[in-house]
Amino acid sequence: MAKVLFKKPLKFLDGTGVDITPNEDLNGSEKHRVTFNIGQDVGTDSDVRFNQLNITTNTFILDDSSMVLFENQITGSFTQTGTFIVSGDLTGSGNLTILGSITADEIFSEVSESITIFDSGSTIFGDSIDDTHNITGSVLVSGSLVFNNFTIDEISSDTSLTDSSQTSLVTENAVKTYLDNEVAGSVDKQTYLRKSFVHTGSFVNSATASFTAITASAPTGFSSTTEEDFMFFTNGMLMEYDAINIQQSGSTLLLKVNANSIGYQLQTDDEFVGFGKFNS
Repeated sequence: MAKVLFKKPLKFLDGTGVDITPNEDLNGSEKHRVTFNIGQDVGTDSDVRFNQLNITTNTFILDDSSMVLFENQITGSFTQTGTFIVSGDLTGSGNLTILGSITADEIFSEVSESITIFDSGSTIFGDSIDDTHNITGSVLVSGSLVFNNFTIDEISSDTSLTDSSQTSLVTENAVKTYLDNEVAGSVDKQTYLRKSFVHTGSFVNSATASFTAITASAPTGFSSTTEEDFMFFTNGMLMEYDAINIQQSGSTLLLKVNANSIGYQLQTDDEFVGFGKFNS
């Protein structure tokens, strides 16, 4: 039986993204199956991917108009489930909700407030001296506070203020306790300074006279009471300090006399008078 051949063979040519098998002249002499392959499934439920998409119209509509790309704008909503990389600037006129974390070298907040967050952990609030920052709640500070270049590194409750720190703020309790103690100490000091009593003494032996009296106790910050806080007289004559010393023995004050220094010994009929810081 004679074969019918095409006068001009039929040939399918490959195109961009389309592979044709077989890619040869078909003259009808034999039976051939021609396969057109576009490289990926393009069904309605397929995951179709393009290396590049060129749109000749001004509008590109996705998902039944739920998202529209028009003149460099996106209208509608979309969900980003993978990595979203922006190499330039990203400007949004609405709200941006992030359910995860934001990682950035620096974050600048402008318009209604000015905040700069650095990757080192430092933060700048405000951009001028007249800015006001209101905080509701508690503020926890583990480092230092600097006010007009003056550093505060602790809140101190040292009630004696003995540290004399130039970088501490004291608490109300510390100030009150310190002042209360100062006032009480001031009263004690004034009382001590005003103590000036006269007592007569009795002969004990040639080097000792006794007074039925107790010396006043010096308040904190004062030197202990010594013979130099008194004037002792024998028969009206002042006794030199370098020749005497005092010793408290219970409720009796003993006046010890160095006969070699003072030049005489005490006598039984001598009159002894002491004037100074007796307790009463």
